[in-house]
Amino acid sequence: MIAAQTRRTILGGVAAAIAAGPVSAQDRRMTAYKTPWCGCCDGWVAHMRGAGWTVEVIERDDLAPIRARHGVPDRYAGCHTAVVGAYAIEGHVPAADVARLLRERPRAVALAAPGMPAGSPGMEAAGREPYVTLLIDRSGKATVFGRHNGA
Repeated sequence: MIAAQTRRTILGGVAAAIAAGPVSAQDRRMTAYKTPWCGCCDGWVAHMRGAGWTVEVIERDDLAPIRARHGVPDRYAGCHTAVVGAYAIEGHVPAADVARLLRERPRAVALAAPGMPAGSPGMEAAGREPYVTLLIDRSGKATVFGRHNGA
């Protein structure tokens, strides 16, 4: 009896996971572009890896061409740019927001945490301030996607 209940519980969990949609290794892989001298970018990469992401890091002296290639206007710039699937991830965006972005797949080009908000992933040592993450569409218009630290 217990074995049958355990088997039903396991099968129910598997069915729920399948219904939630596939999560492939590809979905958990990204490339992060950063400058060689930025330590907080390393902190963000560590945050993403700690959340289960595989992150390839490429260092560049100038990230403006990377942002431009992926449709991120300079006014939303952070200190690093990552690329996951069809999206750019600009700045210190929390891993949970990236996962939500890939789960919902909105019509957008990027998700950004402009500047270097204190208390964001990789910026914990700078204190704590309210900040938002912004969803950026193809025209460069941004809407609030996530609120953090009481924003």
